[in-house]
Amino acid sequence: MTAIDDADINTILVVTAHPDDVDFGAAGAVATFTDKGIQVVYCIVTDGDAGGFDRVLDNGGMAALRRAEQTEAAKRVGVEDVRFLGYQDGTVEPTLGLRRDIARVIRQVRPDRVITSTPERNYARIGPSHPDHRAVGGATLDAVYPDARNPYAFPELLLDEGLEAWTAREVWLTGGPTPNHYIDVTATVDRKIAALRAHVSQTAHMETLEQFVRGFLAAGAKLAGLPEGSFAEGFQVVPTP
Repeated sequence: MTAIDDADINTILVVTAHPDDVDFGAAGAVATFTDKGIQVVYCIVTDGDAGGFDRVLDNGGMAALRRAEQTEAAKRVGVEDVRFLGYQDGTVEPTLGLRRDIARVIRQVRPDRVITSTPERNYARIGPSHPDHRAVGGATLDAVYPDARNPYAFPELLLDEGLEAWTAREVWLTGGPTPNHYIDVTATVDRKIAALRAHVSQTAHMETLEQFVRGFLAAGAKLAGLPEGSFAEGFQVVPTP
């Protein structure tokens, strides 16, 4: 699948369920985009309050910690604008309300490209198939088409908030079973790992984090036909003209 050339992309919106999802799935690509001067905005649906391994923290403390970690991780790949929708971690469903909230952000940010998680279950690699991931991916696709572009969908966004309809030109899905586009992240893999290390509550216990990340990125590079020693992140490109 041929994606729109980055030279024709001004703004990218990344919509994920939890803090750290973007860093596992796409932080290397994000770093390549920001290096090119493309504005990247993160929209995180939950605060990740059900994650982490320190049970001393209550849910409120964990949520605040994970927001801070995601904000720091974003800076490490050149992203300054991080928005949280505040949904409860572990209970996300692709409701009309979630579609409206994502459509709102799309109309605010007006991205050319949207990156989100796949709504499909990946039986070959179950990790990306968390139900929150799939719910957010499905709601985001619906928010891109038809909600954000349709001025009659969620009319309050226009009438009460002045947000004009907006058409994103393509969606990139992470974590799916059928990637059809790869980004060479060899030059940015260290920044991806640094972003993941910013999520201390999630990754501090992972003694082999770097080996794990380099392993699955090397596998992606092999599928992409890149030279030995390369690293790549895979996406499914969905045109949305």
